[in-house]
Amino acid sequence: MSAPTAPPAPTPTAPGALPLIGHGLRLARDPLSFITSLRAYGSVVRIRIGPTPAYVVTDPALTRRVLVTDAAHFAKGGKYNDALRVFLGDGIATVADGDTHLRNRRLMQPMFNKAHIAERGDAMIEQVRKMVGAWPAAAPRDVLADMNGITLAAFLVAVFGADLPPHLEGEFTALMPEIMKGTIRQVILPPWITRLPLPANRAHADRVARLRALIDQAIDHHIEVTAAGSAAANGASGAGACPYAAEARRRQGGLFETLIGAEDQLGRRQLQDETITLLAGSIETTGTTLAWALYEIAGNPAVERRLREELASVCGDRPLRYEDIDRLPYARRVLREAIRKYGVLWMVMRTAARDVVLGGHLVPEGADVMWSPYLHQHDSDCFPDPGSFDPDREEADGAAGTRGNFLAFGDGRRKCIGENLAWVELQIILATVLQAWPRFEVTSRPPRAQAVITVEPDALAMEFHRSAGT
Repeated sequence: MSAPTAPPAPTPTAPGALPLIGHGLRLARDPLSFITSLRAYGSVVRIRIGPTPAYVVTDPALTRRVLVTDAAHFAKGGKYNDALRVFLGDGIATVADGDTHLRNRRLMQPMFNKAHIAERGDAMIEQVRKMVGAWPAAAPRDVLADMNGITLAAFLVAVFGADLPPHLEGEFTALMPEIMKGTIRQVILPPWITRLPLPANRAHADRVARLRALIDQAIDHHIEVTAAGSAAANGASGAGACPYAAEARRRQGGLFETLIGAEDQLGRRQLQDETITLLAGSIETTGTTLAWALYEIAGNPAVERRLREELASVCGDRPLRYEDIDRLPYARRVLREAIRKYGVLWMVMRTAARDVVLGGHLVPEGADVMWSPYLHQHDSDCFPDPGSFDPDREEADGAAGTRGNFLAFGDGRRKCIGENLAWVELQIILATVLQAWPRFEVTSRPPRAQAVITVEPDALAMEFHRSAGT
């Protein structure tokens, strides 16, 4: 006879909720301190976002249950996901679990295998080198804006090729930060406020509409250019006579050729959604990580010295090549530690598909379930002295167990599909900055971490110098 199951324990509720807005004010004013404070109240903590309750999971082992072991009981959804869908639509990051998500993920997966990305590696390096090398020496620069701009340019070259009209890149760069701010505003405010015809709500809707128009222009331009290239390749040897035309067209078209070929299965609206999803994920997470990494490198001479020594041992005096990336393990550890220390995401949501007992607490069907990579990666039980920057953290004795608590890219069936591309972009850009600029220094006050969609530096200016001398 089996032992009786203990009844669920009452779920602790975070203090400080206000009428109507719940914990929304604390989430708006200081979300990172609030979210990390919840660990003190238990492994599952109840908060309110407006009138709606949400259950925050503070234990990494329980989060892994939500993402992997019991993923069928925690569907993609929640207020955060609803706000993202306003501009991402039903891309694979936000679409509900089920056949549509599975089909679209399978259609997109070939874009992100390592061999396919490698075909665009040299073009990405060339684009990054051109932009980084054009910075004026000894002039203060907005590092987050620079990293977002370079990340976007590298992404566009990888995905669309190198011939997009310049105005598209410029408008993408200008629109995305404001759209992200509008999105987080929709998450933390009560739904009735976000539905009012307020100027901020109208401006957000207008920006999303403009983004979709730009994406449509990029898709149409890409189709026209690749069609013209295919016709030229075939025409050179007679119609249909060029045996390499398909391969040439695929290389010219970049990673996006995979989706263009599946447009009849996806439809134009879905093609837009997937493109915007990839664009948003590329800029926000990669650009933010690079900004924080450069800040930490500038403040840690020993880390910078090891990075430069590793780069010199691999490349010597020549520029970076794509095949060098896998020979720079310390650079990858530095980037991983930047991700670990700063999140980079601070809030992700699921919806309970049925009543679930999680960590001994009942999570009712339909409830929002939140988890935070930032919170988990600042758990001192998993990452001793979490506020310090230590690229050798995983190499220390006994630190192997922390790998399972590194959830910046998610886990399970909804793990980030673009992780391979993200690592390539991160390593190319970091190595190129180090090669182009022998010295750089922070010229602004130490930045404060602020939670938008990602955990960004609120202000970060740096100067870059051609000489290593002081």
